[in-house]
Amino acid sequence: MTNVTRALYKWLIAIPCFGLSTLFFGVLIIALALIGYGDLGSRTLAVAWARFNSRILGMAVSVEGLKHLRPNQSYVITANHISALDILLIYGYLPTELKWVMKKELRRVPVIGAACQAMGHIIIDRSNSTSAAESIQHAAHKLVNGMCILFFPEGTRTKPGRVVPFKKGAFRLAIDLALPVLPMTIEGTEHLLPTETLNWQPGAVTLRIHPEISTLGLASNQVDRLCNQVEAVTRGTPLPSVTKPAPKLEA
Repeated sequence: MTNVTRALYKWLIAIPCFGLSTLFFGVLIIALALIGYGDLGSRTLAVAWARFNSRILGMAVSVEGLKHLRPNQSYVITANHISALDILLIYGYLPTELKWVMKKELRRVPVIGAACQAMGHIIIDRSNSTSAAESIQHAAHKLVNGMCILFFPEGTRTKPGRVVPFKKGAFRLAIDLALPVLPMTIEGTEHLLPTETLNWQPGAVTLRIHPEISTLGLASNQVDRLCNQVEAVTRGTPLPSVTKPAPKLEA
């Protein structure tokens, strides 16, 4: 696809289709929630929206590690966040029921904010850590029978080449509820739509699901350890090795 063809497709097809489908599905989700069918919107319609737009945007999707998902198991799911397209990839192709942890600024986005609230996603005020923790804890009772909660522990989309340390809220919750953490790695979406740009191009993306990490037996003072372990798995980097000091020789 040449630059001219890609630009024409983006402005005449991709962006209009994304906008119109978001309006259509968003209004339908809000309407269903008002009459008591919010669960239908939060899964079936949202997945349809995500898959439709992923195809329109030329995402060649590959999902690895589905074998690591246990039926009816609730998880604290974590993933790196490198593009706005991460939402389409996870929502469309991760076969689990889940609630997102979202910043409150998204609540003000027309249709999208109201639809997310209608689906029961968890909207937090990142400027108020106490309020954010209370919002997450208030939603904890939903995490049963396979319902999961998803965090982007970096807290925001990261720019290419930038590494943002993971925040600890997801791991504190996992330990408090004794839920396993399911780490995921997203690859490729940063090339299709880099952060804070509209420089779209089609291409291959991967959602890699790693084996779950148990939190059974972990205490609240081990949040840092769990956070570091999940971050290492997500980024594909080894944990720092612990070198024991050499024994002293007696004279």
